[in-house]
Amino acid sequence: MKNKVSVCCQTHKVNSGVKKGIFYGLLPHSFCMAFIVFSVSGVVGVTSFFRRWLLTPYFFPLLVAVSVVFAFASMALYLRQKKSLSWSGVKDNKRYLFTLVFSVVGINLAFFLVVFPLITNFNSKNKTNTSYFAQSDLSRLSLKVAIPCSGHAPLIVEELKKNSGVVEVKFRLPNVFDVKYSKKTSAEEILGAGIFKNFKAVKI
Repeated sequence: MKNKVSVCCQTHKVNSGVKKGIFYGLLPHSFCMAFIVFSVSGVVGVTSFFRRWLLTPYFFPLLVAVSVVFAFASMALYLRQKKSLSWSGVKDNKRYLFTLVFSVVGINLAFFLVVFPLITNFNSKNKTNTSYFAQSDLSRLSLKVAIPCSGHAPLIVEELKKNSGVVEVKFRLPNVFDVKYSKKTSAEEILGAGIFKNFKAVKI
């Protein structure tokens, strides 16, 4: 019976660590996710609100710092409640602490490397450009943009697609955008997009 209670407690601790890890892992990406959701939904006013914050280069590092502080505060509070706020307490509760940290890191990596790149390239073609262009008539341009994370990639793609001459924009990790464009525009005009005042872009 004692062993069953012990296993149950361990499972509860692990589940608690996973839930908190998911929350702290998602926190830095909350504004990026909200921007994408409202962009897809076509809610322009709300999208503009989140866009304003995302255009601030230091906003994402600030959210990461807040997430890390919350995660460590949560660990300290957990250990304090168990009267184990010491190095020996850390060792005794390493399973819970490791689960929380692993969950935070795992969620962040999943969003950086998988979720945001997939979402960005899901609708890479410019729907406003209804003209047909043969591939041989298109020019290509690759840009390296100083975005803080892949969550900002949809912001760059959306801005570039406002140019009627841009046919398609593809995102490549970590911060490269491959642009196909017609004779309606030029590389200089694309590089002159307003968003690049906030995030510097160079041709590669």
